[in-house]
Amino acid sequence: MEVSGNFIIAAMVILYCFSCLKVLREYERGVIFRLGRLLEKPKGPGIILVIWPIDKMVRVSLRTVTLDVPPQDIITRDNVSVKVNAIVYFRVIEAAKAIVSVENYLYATSQLAQTTLRSVLGEVEMDDLLSRRETLNLKLQSILDQHTDPWGIKVSLVEVKQVDLPQEMQRAMAKQAEAEREKRAKIIHADGEFQAAQKLSDAAQVIATEPVALQLRYLQTLTEIGVEKNTTVIFPVPIDLLQGITDMVRKKQG
Repeated sequence: MEVSGNFIIAAMVILYCFSCLKVLREYERGVIFRLGRLLEKPKGPGIILVIWPIDKMVRVSLRTVTLDVPPQDIITRDNVSVKVNAIVYFRVIEAAKAIVSVENYLYATSQLAQTTLRSVLGEVEMDDLLSRRETLNLKLQSILDQHTDPWGIKVSLVEVKQVDLPQEMQRAMAKQAEAEREKRAKIIHADGEFQAAQKLSDAAQVIATEPVALQLRYLQTLTEIGVEKNTTVIFPVPIDLLQGITDMVRKKQG
């Protein structure tokens, strides 16, 4: 009986020792509370010893967390109502602070991201929200990182994922884009007409100074007509020649 009792005691001691051993993965840390007081440094990774019942361990993951911020109703500075959602990437860098400084760091970070998203994007106009996306992302990341730093959390990236515009605003923006394209087309067409007129004016000046240039141009035109196998030949008659013939007819009639 005595040997059996010693065996039971030894088995219980061995089981207790095994129960005090905990294995933490490479990305995990164990925050230890000994008799309710926090130990200075978290333990892990690997095998650690947690003395039950005086020690209590809380596991904390150090991996980057991807937080999907739900769509928020935002009114921009120019009074446009939109829905905006975003993604926040953050990780715990100080496990003890993440457990002691805030009750639930995941929920707290989520709520802070939602309120920050509404306050920051509500200060900009619609055009800036659509065109200055990268600047707004950096501003959101800076504000979130500043507020979560006392919790031992590092916000590495914030991305505004989607902006849902009202149907009326989408139609108005489509009309604006169409008008802008039409404006560019008219400007390009007018510029082309101006350049063509400028070139014709330069050509007229060259022909005025060199009358032979007109004859060469006429011969070139005849060559182009002949290449096309056209039987019609056009002879240009100067207006001055017709005016001279008309004057001669008048003199004879007189």
